[in-house]
Amino acid sequence: MRFQILGPVRVWRDTADVRLGPPKQRALLALLLAHAGQPVPLHGIVDALWHEDPPATAVNVVHRHVAALRRVLEPELLSGTASRRLVRDSGGYRLEVAPDELDLLRFRMLREDSHRSAQQGDRVKAVELLVEALDLWRGPAASGIPPEIRALPVFTAVDDEHVVVVKEAAGFVPTAGAMLTERVLVTIRRTASHHPFDEGLQARLIEVLAAAGRQAEALETYQVVRERIADEIGLDPGPELRKAQHSALNQTDPPRTPAPSGSAVGPGPDGAAVTDLVRPAQLPRGLGAFTGRCSELDVLDTLVPGSVDPAQAIVISGMAGVGKTTLAVHWANGLAGRFPDGQLYVDLRGFHLTGAAMSGAEALRGLLDAFGVPVGRIPAGLQAQAVLYRSLLADRRVMVVLDNARDSEQVRPLLPAPPGCLAVVTSRHQLQGLMAVEGARSVTLGPLDEDEAVTLLTRRLGGERVARETSAAAEIVSLCGRLPLALAIVSARAALNPGYPLAAIADELRASHGSLDAFTGEPPLADARCIFSWSYRALTPEAARLFRLLALHPGPDCSVDAAASLAATHARQVRPHLAELVRAHLLFENEPGRFSSHSLLRAYATELVVELETPQEAEAATTRVLDHYLHSAHAAEAVLAPHRERITLRRPAAHTSPELFPDQRAAADWFDRERSVLLAAVEQDGRHGDGTFSWQLAAALELYLDRNGRWQQQRAVQSTAISAAQRGGDLLGQAHGHRALGFALSRLEQWEGAGEHLECALQLFRELGDTHGQARVHRYGAFVANQHGQHTDALDHYRLASELYRSVGYLNGEASVHNEVGWTYLLLGEYDKVLDECSRALAIHQETGDHNGEAAAWDSLGCAFHQLDHHDQALGSFRRALRIYRKIRDTYLEADTLVHIADTHLAAGRTGEAADTLRQALYILEGIGHPDAEGVRGGLLKLGVNPVVPQDRV
Repeated sequence: MRFQILGPVRVWRDTADVRLGPPKQRALLALLLAHAGQPVPLHGIVDALWHEDPPATAVNVVHRHVAALRRVLEPELLSGTASRRLVRDSGGYRLEVAPDELDLLRFRMLREDSHRSAQQGDRVKAVELLVEALDLWRGPAASGIPPEIRALPVFTAVDDEHVVVVKEAAGFVPTAGAMLTERVLVTIRRTASHHPFDEGLQARLIEVLAAAGRQAEALETYQVVRERIADEIGLDPGPELRKAQHSALNQTDPPRTPAPSGSAVGPGPDGAAVTDLVRPAQLPRGLGAFTGRCSELDVLDTLVPGSVDPAQAIVISGMAGVGKTTLAVHWANGLAGRFPDGQLYVDLRGFHLTGAAMSGAEALRGLLDAFGVPVGRIPAGLQAQAVLYRSLLADRRVMVVLDNARDSEQVRPLLPAPPGCLAVVTSRHQLQGLMAVEGARSVTLGPLDEDEAVTLLTRRLGGERVARETSAAAEIVSLCGRLPLALAIVSARAALNPGYPLAAIADELRASHGSLDAFTGEPPLADARCIFSWSYRALTPEAARLFRLLALHPGPDCSVDAAASLAATHARQVRPHLAELVRAHLLFENEPGRFSSHSLLRAYATELVVELETPQEAEAATTRVLDHYLHSAHAAEAVLAPHRERITLRRPAAHTSPELFPDQRAAADWFDRERSVLLAAVEQDGRHGDGTFSWQLAAALELYLDRNGRWQQQRAVQSTAISAAQRGGDLLGQAHGHRALGFALSRLEQWEGAGEHLECALQLFRELGDTHGQARVHRYGAFVANQHGQHTDALDHYRLASELYRSVGYLNGEASVHNEVGWTYLLLGEYDKVLDECSRALAIHQETGDHNGEAAAWDSLGCAFHQLDHHDQALGSFRRALRIYRKIRDTYLEADTLVHIADTHLAAGRTGEAADTLRQALYILEGIGHPDAEGVRGGLLKLGVNPVVPQDRV
């Protein structure tokens, strides 16, 4: 077993990653690893994990985390057997690790060996050992655990050890040789960027640069550090920095590349012109395996100076890990030849591990230094420096890549003014200010499309390997959410294990159950948690809380009203927070007022909920959002079918704002918009809740799903509802679920299952004494009997249903039975009885204002008149039904009535009208994905008519 704490906390058993559980559990392991075999008292663990405000259950939570860690570290451990790995010791816990198992212990051993070699006079061996020790580092100690825990002295002390060893390695550079010097330089450069105010470390960096023959860069680094310390702290450089500068000045420096001839720039602080400028070429090397983004590259190409519609500033924005920098650098390298006077690059550190964005002053000074402006020619004030910078760019063609910007204000003084120049800005924020004021153009990046993502895997892993397992590759792409960062992390792991099947990697991703454990690489740039955290930390507290709570939303997208209920506030108050999350690319506004999140961002938010919200707060928010959908759905159903029997709901939770619907069109539109969310909510509560929401929401969905012919979804929803109600012992929920499922199965012509579920529903409703429920089951049973030609049995069912409705005085129920009895007589060919029963139904429905029932009665009367060859009366009845169905948005029955109208036109010899009407029906049925579309399409073909529906004929 191997343990890692010098970077993300990770554990391997052989070559397999061990899942370490939620953040607090991972933090506990990190705490034990940092103490490296020494006991940690229980009160120390509680203080570390919760600081000064531990919950009353803190000790019990620690014991649970310990038990869970024992299970993952020692899966073979039998219940009741003492652990040999995670041991109870001195009122606390101790993790037993061998020196070759833990990177921290090995790091310290290598450092001790280096000291011995130095004492023996072998300085080359000493620096080799230090470099080997530094190679063990994968980022800040224990990265990936909650930041407030990682800030504890036990972890920062390990980081301090790293800095000390970097300085020691730098001290050996004069005798190290070129290869070791370069390795030390890579490490010290990276470490110095994380500790910008450590003068000793910055001094060592300057000395190593000078020793590597990079005198100019050493002196430039000194100037940057001097300015940073002066601007941020208000101090002059200390003796270590001054000594390092003096040392660099005494080294030989290769000559600078001269600027274009005659390059004189307007006055420095003493009024003299600045001449002999360097032509900067700072662009990083592009990614060799750059893939896709063809449409974005096409857009960018239209914006370069000299094009039809040029831009002077372009903002490439998108969520963390989507590939903004990769695209910007790739495109900029391809255009470098168009900007012969220089290409500048600045990482503005807008979202960075240290949390400290580069100031505009520091960035501007770096740009001036890049041109080689002598220190004595650089004015002191920011405004004066900006004037000098713009003067430098006058009459030049220069491209400036401003990477990782935090906001518009940081970027504004760095934008070039001359028309031949171009600024390319990347940011996780939309930088709307630059677009509004400076006229910047925007290119927003989303995840790769599926083909691009597969191509990326192919470029990194080889075509042969991906071709062998195309299904596994496609699943990896899907599980990574097509996010370039995630694909890069996973493909790097696959490349390091060439014998590992891609299917096994897909299994590992699937087994992570939506967590980010599978997307942890070498930080900070290859660790999804770390990268997402930089965006999260920049949010206001209100937006940060909303981001967390949205992880509790059932998905796939969320409305403003639902977000307000989730956050226990009002729509007008939640809108600014949603807008902030959109600007930060932590949410996407797919269409006005509807918001979604990338799957990996949702996983990150889920971890934050567990970490930062109490179980009670999380449960309350979940209840609010489910109550929002439950009460909204029942309100919408009540508007669509005001006379339909319905269940009684408890009052919604406090601070929940269910939606209200002024008319049937608004209610139907809401169901259309929210269908996917409602189905997900049924599933979420069915799996993780007490089941009440699940079956009650399924009951509200029944009418909408049936009207729109979504019977497969109805089957799935009601099956989930039944299981949920059974788990909670809710007989009423089971009864409604069996009733609705039985009817859905009859629609799908799965007769045996339909009969079983309807019988079960009838028994439960009898047991509960629910008269309305029994009556509706009898009506559904009659429908099944009619489909089998058992019309006498159907009439018996209807008689029982009518008696039940009459016993409770439910007139609309009786009227519906009259209409359905009339339909049964239609099937028997007894048309006079049809007219009698359906006319009685029509009168009652018109008296009570039941538009659904009225439309059904008109349609049945139309069918009777059709059979009697009274075509004009049939069409009149059908058209009355059609007007009502359109008004109440019953799309399936609208199409069904259109088919009846077409049949009557055909019987009357009006083939053209029949064809036009069938096309309208087909258009509706195809739009809702209804299985009846196939029969209508066949009817059109029999008429010799093209079944493709011209839009202008609908």
